[in-house]
Amino acid sequence: MFLGLAWYWWLVAGVILALSFPFKIKFLKWWGNRQREKKANSKDKWGDER
Repeated sequence: MFLGLAWYWWLVAGVILALSFPFKIKFLKWWGNRQREKKANSKDKWGDER
């Protein structure tokens, strides 16, 4: 028992963590593209202080 958890809970946590990485990468790529599009669409517009 490490930190009070049985070995199978660490296995479950490891599997969940391993499965979450592809979704995180996909989300970060989507977010970057979204921010880039927003920045490109806001160029040369009046009232945009950014």
